[in-house]
Amino acid sequence: MSMMEIRKLLLQSPLNCSDSPTEISNEQPQVQLGRRLTRYFCQPKMVTLSTVIVVLTLFLSSVFVNEQAASSSTINSTSNSSSKCAVTRSYCSKAASAELLPKGIVAGTSDLQMRSLAPEDEDMVKKNMPKNLLAMAVGIKQKEGVNQIVQKFPLSNFTIMLFHYDGLADQWNDLPWYNQSIHIVALQQTKWWYAKRFMHPDIVEQYNYIFLWDEDLGVENFNASRYVQIMQEDGLEISQPALDPASNIHHGITVRKLDSRSHKRFFKTQGTTGCTKERDGPPCTGWVEVMAPVFSRAAWRCTWHMIQNDLVHGWGIDFKVGYCAQGIRSQKVGIIDAEYVLHQGIPSLGGLRFNRVCSSIIILPNLFNVRRRSVLEMKEFLRRWQKAIKTDPDWIDPYQTFNESSPGYHEDARY
Repeated sequence: MSMMEIRKLLLQSPLNCSDSPTEISNEQPQVQLGRRLTRYFCQPKMVTLSTVIVVLTLFLSSVFVNEQAASSSTINSTSNSSSKCAVTRSYCSKAASAELLPKGIVAGTSDLQMRSLAPEDEDMVKKNMPKNLLAMAVGIKQKEGVNQIVQKFPLSNFTIMLFHYDGLADQWNDLPWYNQSIHIVALQQTKWWYAKRFMHPDIVEQYNYIFLWDEDLGVENFNASRYVQIMQEDGLEISQPALDPASNIHHGITVRKLDSRSHKRFFKTQGTTGCTKERDGPPCTGWVEVMAPVFSRAAWRCTWHMIQNDLVHGWGIDFKVGYCAQGIRSQKVGIIDAEYVLHQGIPSLGGLRFNRVCSSIIILPNLFNVRRRSVLEMKEFLRRWQKAIKTDPDWIDPYQTFNESSPGYHEDARY
């Protein structure tokens, strides 16, 4: 018999030592059991002991009931919290975990601000935090060019984060901005690999705009502060600087237009792309290349979730990034002509490289295989996109009535 059942019997059977056996026999079996227990405890030597047992039983049963209620309350609270999540399973799990803490102690986001080991004025720290982020994957061979890029981004308003794919971070320490920048090392990884792992939206929440650039860009005609101003004034959520016509050009929409502040569309009547007035999709509109994209905070939060953990080159994202534009992609995605760069097209991954850290030769995949994987990743990303659409009946494509610019473009890609 459980403690709860004993408690119930004792409550239903008040202590009455005058009850006779005849009176007990005329009652229900459960009541008879309670009465017999009562008569037993009514014996003179058992009165004190019975009182103690009854009190102890009632106390323990009360504790048991309260613990069950508290446990049920916690489970219901966590369940209700999880049911409110609608982003991802991991997001729901973390949100449910946070619900177990008092709200005032939960720190849901972080930042990249380096802190003093001594006391500091927190209000001044927050006031002086940079409002934008420049992140690049870099190698020592491009040190001079990267230095020129960084100097175009004032440290008062930009955090600099460099991903050293060759492991030689210490060889940059002679540059004046080295100690004010963040350096992350992982051998032979791309900027998209780094971005997925070190640029979670909750970590870069403080930044209004996020520049995720390649290292081989000439910036003689570029000013980062003016670029951000144009992006704000033109209402762009995703953009890239236009390319100098002397650049290594892959898509016509990225070429700089003279006497233009920014543009959002490209027309071409010849070739497989077919950017005509009847075509509404990328790469004729709503397009930026993965080489030098710039994202608003909201656009990056969406784009980060689109980056696939195992597809490291990022190819294919440029065709779908318009879905993260926080509005119509033909209006919120654009190329800024007033501030333009030169794309030098220098391959940085592949071949043989001497590692000065451990004095050894690193054998890397050759350039052919790097390009081959890039193309295969693009096709795999687009395959996953189509699969995701088919398996999510609640998702509605806002561009399903638009005409894609190049239906066969990806099938024609070669490596």
